[in-house]
Amino acid sequence: MRARCGGGCVERHAALVSGGALEAPGVCLSSEGLIALRAVALGAQMPPVLAALPGGFATRRKGHGLEVADMREYVAGDDIRHLDRGTTARTGRLHVRQFQEERDRVTLLIADFRPCMFWGMRRAFRSVAVAEALALIGWNVVESGGRVGLLTVSAGGPVIVPPRGRTRGMLDVIGGMVQAHRAGLRAMAAGQDVDPALESALLRADRLVPAGGEFIIGSGFDAPGPGFADRLDALARRRVPRLVMITDAQMLRMPSGRYPIRLADGRRMRVSLGGKTPPPETRIAGRVALLLDAGEEVEHMARRIVAGFPAERAA
Repeated sequence: MRARCGGGCVERHAALVSGGALEAPGVCLSSEGLIALRAVALGAQMPPVLAALPGGFATRRKGHGLEVADMREYVAGDDIRHLDRGTTARTGRLHVRQFQEERDRVTLLIADFRPCMFWGMRRAFRSVAVAEALALIGWNVVESGGRVGLLTVSAGGPVIVPPRGRTRGMLDVIGGMVQAHRAGLRAMAAGQDVDPALESALLRADRLVPAGGEFIIGSGFDAPGPGFADRLDALARRRVPRLVMITDAQMLRMPSGRYPIRLADGRRMRVSLGGKTPPPETRIAGRVALLLDAGEEVEHMARRIVAGFPAERAA
């Protein structure tokens, strides 16, 4: 099997050959490793949470929720159903309660486990780095009181985990990522190396993320599909999109030269690679993506994620 890179692949042997090679570090995913990232996520220097509501929202939004936001005297036009009998009896003047809207942080993690992600030049495959980055983000979400779900994109079909809160919800997400990644590895070993368009994930995300929620796509953004940008813009009208681009900076740091590649249709050619420095940020479909290197240590990756994804705060 050969490692793919963008539209083609650098000619080198990957570890996807047989049996035990699928269990090699940096090639496979283990639930134990992703669970252990909880300590790394909590150890990163997170921005302070300014409110007790899920997601760290700093201000109150009045609405028709169940939590009391304020108490004040009655004025003409107030809803008499919100009269507070206790305060009215103590003061002798009519008082009404004002309520605040409950706001739940719902995050859908979209993991790209297509064949184009199963390669790497140093620490781990890009697919493994995607899972690690999304696991770090997921642990931060559940620890702040939010709910997290999963949608994977692979040649073998999607794995969907509905959003749930607390540690149990994150454990379900980790189980889904390990299952989807292992299926992708075995499909690659069997010769199934056709990349479905990444935009197919956005078609399902519309039904999995409620209005006001967020979805985070971890991918190399190879072969996104012709409708990716339009679909992303449509979802962004009522949801918060975040993009995490996983690359392999070592490929860009290779000595400048012409390297053999194999295209997706099997044709072979040579391209000029190397001699470049990866940019600090990359724009995808008109949006800035957080750029992570698959060769980075996980602790460094966690610090980059914290800096790139500050806690949401309401205006």
